[in-house]
Amino acid sequence: MKNNVKPSKQRGAYKRLFSLMKPYKGRVIFAIVMILLSDIAYALAPFMMGNATNSLAEILKGGDIKQDAKTFLVFLAFMCGAYALNSILTYISTWIIVSVTEGTIFNLRKQVDHKLSKLPLNYYDTHSYGDILSRITNDVDTVSNSLQQSIYQVLNTIFTILIILIMMLKISGILTLVGLAVVPFALYAASKIAKKSQKKFDEQQGGTGKLNGLVEEYYSGHNVVTVFGREETVIDNFNTTNEDLYESSKDGQFLSGTLMPIMQNMTNLGYTLVSIIGALMAIFAGLSVGMIQSFTLYLRQFSQPLTQVMQIANTMQATGSAASRIFEFLDEEEEAKDVEKPLFPEKLKGEVKFDHIKFGYLPHQTLITDLDLTIGAGEKTAIVGPTGAGKTTLVNLIMRFYDVKKGGIKIDGVDIRDMERSRLREIFGMVLQDTWLYNGTIRENIRYGKLDATDEEVEQAAKKARADAFIRALPGGYDFVLHEGASNIAQGQRQLLTIARAMLNNPPIMILDEATSSVDTRTEVMIQEAMNEMMKGKTSFIIAHRLSTIKDAENILYMQDGDILEVGNHEELMAKDGLYAKLYNSQFSDNN
Repeated sequence: MKNNVKPSKQRGAYKRLFSLMKPYKGRVIFAIVMILLSDIAYALAPFMMGNATNSLAEILKGGDIKQDAKTFLVFLAFMCGAYALNSILTYISTWIIVSVTEGTIFNLRKQVDHKLSKLPLNYYDTHSYGDILSRITNDVDTVSNSLQQSIYQVLNTIFTILIILIMMLKISGILTLVGLAVVPFALYAASKIAKKSQKKFDEQQGGTGKLNGLVEEYYSGHNVVTVFGREETVIDNFNTTNEDLYESSKDGQFLSGTLMPIMQNMTNLGYTLVSIIGALMAIFAGLSVGMIQSFTLYLRQFSQPLTQVMQIANTMQATGSAASRIFEFLDEEEEAKDVEKPLFPEKLKGEVKFDHIKFGYLPHQTLITDLDLTIGAGEKTAIVGPTGAGKTTLVNLIMRFYDVKKGGIKIDGVDIRDMERSRLREIFGMVLQDTWLYNGTIRENIRYGKLDATDEEVEQAAKKARADAFIRALPGGYDFVLHEGASNIAQGQRQLLTIARAMLNNPPIMILDEATSSVDTRTEVMIQEAMNEMMKGKTSFIIAHRLSTIKDAENILYMQDGDILEVGNHEELMAKDGLYAKLYNSQFSDNN
């Protein structure tokens, strides 16, 4: 698995991520001040302890016991006060940072959700659903979980290092040089390890997306996998991908996990050197025992943020990889924007004109070469032909899921590219072969076609779709709760509900893509009668493979290789004895 997240992309991702915090600029500044004051209080505590120790030493030497005891208690009280102030300020700053980061992630999720509605259909056709889900769930969660910790740790580390360094220099410049002599070596080793582990974290994020894609694909198609006995192949593919993810995750975590031991061992070496040099300075240079104690505590405090730097590097590596994938998703090319001054037919009749359109999904591939056709308002048009002929493509172009490369499509004289997409799609009602129902009551699923519909209208639509009888036979009737994917009702019943939903919407133009393919023959006849009633006076496009269902259409278009080769009604095309007649006769022969 290749590393596809470059360092420059990660730097850009960090910059964009922190730019999302601009609305919280005031809170961030206040949090920074709180963290600074908190670190100052924390840094003063060891100095107070050192002075308290010196006061105690004076008592042991037989000095002014009363004065030295008072001094000891004062420094001890100041030390306790410094630690208490540090705790309070840390609590406040942490609360602010949490509110800022959660608000930032909330806005990021809104951007991702908004982006989903702006992407062209081509993006979903060319990307794994599992990878898309991984970007908007796993990657966002990774950023959310690590951003809060990283911000506080980065600020705390910077302030702590600077303040502690000042305090160490104040006590002894020589001890400071001795104590920090090992730091450059530790940082050098850490940077080398971090560079290698970063590649593994990038592979880990990409591998997670790939694994999610496989799981989603195999889960949705588990029936097919079982029927063809491909369970072992599926398991092998999963295990291979899982093994790759395991290796990249293991290597990344192992490499990043070595950072802390390296820093701790280097720090221990620094303690040893400071102890030896400090003892000599106490003997020969008059450095007090209390200040040596304070310096040792400062050196420990100084090593803690250095260790945090390693932890932050670990966290930020995963954050950078995840953020890069999120912003890569947000930067995907969107659908062309609606025109500034959109048009709409003054009176919506339903006439659809294909004006010499040319289209192909890929630049080097042309599917529809020169389609010129006018469908009159209120006409029923059936689109037939072999698989891959361009039937569904034609519907996608009408709905403007894709834009034509040349020519134009007009509805009542207005080019659909001059309309707002939302208003354009309100014109259509669609019933697809693949049903889509969500977890909720049957009433809610039907009402999805018209959110302000009354219960009476919902039930009336169900009756027209011949769904009312089976709905009332279910426990709870219209309040029966469908499971995810409506798995607790039959496929044919799902199709009836989607048809009822379209009938409730009652749009001027209907698109039916194999709408009755999943129901039995008796139910199909009833639905066909209901649809014929519903489509009276409406323009309708019907994609059908069972030609017996579209014999009454005013127009039948026979498509092949993206071109319309025959046009007419059933009787006219049968009289021609052409491609349509051969297709119809072959079905009739097969059925008999």
